[in-house]
Amino acid sequence: MLLKLLIDFGLVVLIWIIQLVVYPGLTYYSESNLIAWHTKYTMAISTIVMPLMVTQAVIHGWQLFNDLSWIRVITSVLIGLAWGNTFFFAVPLHNKISAQQDVLEAAQRLVSINWYRTVVWSAVFLLSVWDYLRNSG
Repeated sequence: MLLKLLIDFGLVVLIWIIQLVVYPGLTYYSESNLIAWHTKYTMAISTIVMPLMVTQAVIHGWQLFNDLSWIRVITSVLIGLAWGNTFFFAVPLHNKISAQQDVLEAAQRLVSINWYRTVVWSAVFLLSVWDYLRNSG
């Protein structure tokens, strides 16, 4: 399914930009500037990330239940792990910044914990490419 591949590609590009540009950039802000920017950043990025994540989960879930394969099981597990990392690690760090608690430390930790999501979403994309090529021939 081409739409699945495009959504997965969008997320992998987005996560690499966040990992290599956005999160490291947060560490250059002073605490007061980071707090001011963070509110704008999280609102803006959420309007891009959440629709992509939800669409990805729906498409992968639909394919998993309608055309089960080992590649789709692995991909779905990886997506679940990415969601878990997002909501159990990244979101609490963003909440710390919003609450003005350990702001600079939270920004630093975002860089390190986000590598996990970067690797996972990269693997999801590569598996989706493989699945797409395997089923389009």
